[in-house]
Amino acid sequence: MVIGVDLPHQDYRRNQRIIVTERPDRLVFENAGRFFEGAPEDYVRGDKTPRGYRNPYLVQAMVELNMIDQMGYGIQRMYETQRKRYLPMPDYEVSGDAVAMTIYGGVVDPAYTRVLMENGGLQLTDVLALDRVQKGLEVPDGAIRVLRRKGLVEGRKPRFRVSAAVAAASSMKAQYIKTRAFDDQHYADMVVGYLREFGRASRKDVDDLLWNKLSDALDETQKSNKIGNLLGGLRRKGVIFNAGSKAVPKWALCE
Repeated sequence: MVIGVDLPHQDYRRNQRIIVTERPDRLVFENAGRFFEGAPEDYVRGDKTPRGYRNPYLVQAMVELNMIDQMGYGIQRMYETQRKRYLPMPDYEVSGDAVAMTIYGGVVDPAYTRVLMENGGLQLTDVLALDRVQKGLEVPDGAIRVLRRKGLVEGRKPRFRVSAAVAAASSMKAQYIKTRAFDDQHYADMVVGYLREFGRASRKDVDDLLWNKLSDALDETQKSNKIGNLLGGLRRKGVIFNAGSKAVPKWALCE
């Protein structure tokens, strides 16, 4: 989905690459060329349909391959997907003649995550405003008034925060947080981020990194097997290799 958003918007006349930067808790995509029509926020609620595309033939090919929706709803779907996963909303930064998009794979403020879990019927506009609150960004006064009426924020301008009272999850919801597993890609990103930072990792290092973050629904054997499968998957994909021995592995990133 993310590549489907960047490829059609790239201005290939500039002879630049689409840059993907991996971090432990997020992915950043950068492409040359401003939005061909409108701005990112115009598409978030699905109210706008583009009248044209910068690369119409590429768009048509990607539609036929079922890689994108030609009606321009890709951005809205990314926001809805993040909401369903209780994760922060994507960020767009338009500067000069380039666009950078950040997709989060980790929690910024646990209070925000709990509010989404307990208030599944929140309108997307409220979620977007809450997301700006958790990131310490400016929020329109009208949006703050709406969030205050619903008891979702507290504090005084400019230091608003997600309401701790609303975010206090019940014991059942807290247990759900502990037993809910992240996507495997989230754990893989953590391993890659660790190796970028420290260069090498033993199996114990990887266990220490991931063990307490795995679902509490898994027993010790299942956790051990999951980490082993994760490392094996990264090795088969050519992301990491064993610079040690089979008995005493030392994992490192492939060049």
